[in-house]
Amino acid sequence: METGLFVLILGGGLAMLALRLHHSAAERKAAREGYFDLVAQGMSRLRRAIAPTGFARVSGDVAGMEVDLQAVPDTLTWRKLPALWLLVTVPGALPLRQRIDLMIRPRGVEPFSGFADLPHQTWLPKDFPEDAALRSEEPLSPEEGALLRRHLAIFDDPRVKELILGPTGLRITWLADEAERGRYLIFREAEMGRIPLAPEDLAPLLDRLAALREDILQDDQARKCA
Repeated sequence: METGLFVLILGGGLAMLALRLHHSAAERKAAREGYFDLVAQGMSRLRRAIAPTGFARVSGDVAGMEVDLQAVPDTLTWRKLPALWLLVTVPGALPLRQRIDLMIRPRGVEPFSGFADLPHQTWLPKDFPEDAALRSEEPLSPEEGALLRRHLAIFDDPRVKELILGPTGLRITWLADEAERGRYLIFREAEMGRIPLAPEDLAPLLDRLAALREDILQDDQARKCA
């Protein structure tokens, strides 16, 4: 009798656990697929896709500027806490001769970046952000260095990790979320992105990229007219 009761209780507990896990998985899937739902409302010509991580990827126009948004989870073990990185890309041809990548505290294993693949590293002066590193395809020209200096305020936001400039567009990488410390340290739970990206978080990043793009185009026009 006691054995049967124990088996019944155990079976019920396992069924409840399975139901809870199924519910959690469904919530996680919905949160990841809807991560960009709020910002997507302000985009025209909207295109959607789902990345292998389960997170949405959206592209569209914001104030006449084409924008691509990706969310990339970083759960590599060397990090204190797993992170969710937002990649804000403004694609489009630009009059730049090479790819330039300015990153804060690079470690060479960032899953969201090809920083480590760029062959040339520039020694940065003190007026650049602390712990920053700069890599490019070729040595930086004085004009490229001056362009970067004019837009170092991008890194006034401590959550900005990376700025990429290149002939095919611009990108800012921004820390969107981190795993909850307590749950990660105790249970190794690293779920991120439960709350959709807020338009007020995205807007300053788009403003910075728009200003940088306009500066590049105006500088090129000035050279042509000189």
